[in-house]
Amino acid sequence: MQVRIYKPSKTAMQSGQAKTKAWVLEPVSPSRKDAESLMGWVSSADTLSEIRLCFDTMDEAVAFAAAKGWQAVVQPAHTRAMIAKSYSDNFAFKKP
Repeated sequence: MQVRIYKPSKTAMQSGQAKTKAWVLEPVSPSRKDAESLMGWVSSADTLSEIRLCFDTMDEAVAFAAAKGWQAVVQPAHTRAMIAKSYSDNFAFKKP
């Protein structure tokens, strides 16, 4: 079984960094997802697609996948570059 290990990115609905610190291990489902015709819900026959395991470090996630005999695909973490500036810079007059 193939699994994907990644660090989730920040959602657009929040300004903080909540739920972005842990590494997530998810199985890659080979079955396709079908939309139910009446309600439009998306479903799959594969129950492994519902599993998400969280780890503190990437090494823990890779070690867990190796212990289970799973093939792990690690996606590198995307970090945000923080530019340090003071609050008064918002009101400073800057010539072009």
